[in-house]
Amino acid sequence: MKARQWLRHAFYLTARVHRAFPRSAMKAIAQAIHAAESRHDGEIRVALEGALDWPELWHGITPRARAIELFARLHVWDTAENNGVLIYLLLAERAVEIIADRGIASRVDPAQWQALCRSMEHGLREGRHLDAVLVGVAGVSALLGEHCASSPTRRRNELGDWPVVVKR
Repeated sequence: MKARQWLRHAFYLTARVHRAFPRSAMKAIAQAIHAAESRHDGEIRVALEGALDWPELWHGITPRARAIELFARLHVWDTAENNGVLIYLLLAERAVEIIADRGIASRVDPAQWQALCRSMEHGLREGRHLDAVLVGVAGVSALLGEHCASSPTRRRNELGDWPVVVKR
């Protein structure tokens, strides 16, 4: 682990997440998710985390591993059609991971998820936090629309639309 990385995480407090995503930004994300989910049967969840804790850093937890952990903890895997997708941002690293449940993951080429992550990371590097997340929600929604078409018997909203801020 590089000293630089440790310092990035040490000084990226949860308060910085709230500065990057004030209430108005959180509301815009929730509205985008709600609108997106009206067009298909998929479920989208956004998780924002400022930095990893020291034990996680010490053990070399990657953004991908953390996203998988949150995918389970936030019950994104627990949708009736196995069509939940988690968009995870680790802001200290400007890293984005997208984890899709088995009902949708098998239908989408992993390169498409990766391209969307890289596009979002570009927005984060430029300081366009909200735009990056909205691009992600739109991109995930487009993929869900292709592979998870809306049915007349659409289930209720199974996952909350409001983004989750993971506290340290």
